[in-house]
Amino acid sequence: MKLKNVLLTCFFLTLLVAANAQVPDRKIKTSKALIGKIQPEELQYRERYVPKPYVPESIELYKAIVRMDSLYFDTYNHCDLDKMNAMMSDDLEFYHDRNGLSTSKKEVMEGIKKYICGKVTRTLAKGSIEVYPIKDFGAVEIGYHSFRNNTEPGESTPSKFIIFWKLKDGDWKITRVVSLH
Repeated sequence: MKLKNVLLTCFFLTLLVAANAQVPDRKIKTSKALIGKIQPEELQYRERYVPKPYVPESIELYKAIVRMDSLYFDTYNHCDLDKMNAMMSDDLEFYHDRNGLSTSKKEVMEGIKKYICGKVTRTLAKGSIEVYPIKDFGAVEIGYHSFRNNTEPGESTPSKFIIFWKLKDGDWKITRVVSLH
C-alpha cells in the first residue's frame, strides 16, 4: 500500500509541476506539501538510473581518439594555430552553452587567437574520456576538462565536452564540438 501511495503522490506531483510550469510566476506551494508527506523510508522504492562503468567498445578506437584529443589540446595550449586549424573540419560547428552556436571555422579560429592563445590552459580530467563509434562516420568523444586562466590564480570546475571526430582517408577531423559549463 505504501508503494501505491508513493506512486500516486509522484504522479500528482508531476502534474502539479507541469501545470505550474505553464503559468509564469506561480508558486508551487501544493507540491511542497505533497513532498512533505513522503516518508524517507518510502524513497527507497524509487528507482534511480546508475550507469554501468564505461568500457570502450573498441580499444583501438579509444586509443586513437584519446591520442587525437591529446594532440589537439596540445596545439590549443601552445597556440599552434596552423596545426589546430588542420585538425578541424571546414564545416565545423561549435555549440557553447554560454556563447551559442558558431558555424564558421574562421570565427572559431579568430576567437581562439584573440581570447585563448597564451591566456588559457586546458586540462583533461584524467579517466573521464568515453569514446563511442559512429558507423560510417567516425567517433564521438565525451569527457570532462577544465580551463585555467593563466593570468588569474585559481582552479576551474571540470565541465563536460562532446567532440565528434570524422575519419576520412585515414585522417581524423573535429566536425562538431559541444562545450558545457
